[in-house]
Amino acid sequence: MFGINFAPLDGALRILCLGAHSDDIEIGCGGTVLRLLAEHPRAEVRWVVFSSLGERADEARNSAKRFLRNAGKSQIDLKDFRDGFMPYSGIELKQSFESLKREFIPDLIFTHYGRDLHQDHRMVSELTWNTFRNHMILEYEIVKYDGDIGNPNFFVQL
Repeated sequence: MFGINFAPLDGALRILCLGAHSDDIEIGCGGTVLRLLAEHPRAEVRWVVFSSLGERADEARNSAKRFLRNAGKSQIDLKDFRDGFMPYSGIELKQSFESLKREFIPDLIFTHYGRDLHQDHRMVSELTWNTFRNHMILEYEIVKYDGDIGNPNFFVQL
């Protein structure tokens, strides 16, 4: 197995984690994030959940804090887009991505698999690729009942 070095030449690794819903990031790429933080203790992480309301927002915040406790610097952003309706909130969602692009310049981005059958997951992936055109983007999959697993081409040994 070949390794890959995510260390930037100019300082701490900057990671952007994008999830449509509470627990998407943890399920989809949580192990990889934990490994990267162990290997890069100065890493800066921006953790964004686009649909996180009420009890789910508390769950998302607490989980993100635990995952990011070993990060050099972290910021957790919980948005309030309606679950299941992101394609119908396209303008507001795109504006959110554009604001994020101005505020944080990542070395590595984690986002949803682009052919995921869940419309919110696809929308977040599409806007990630549309907004961050010159960045390294890795898509993650979430195993679920509809069996829409793609054809993975990048694995991280945990």
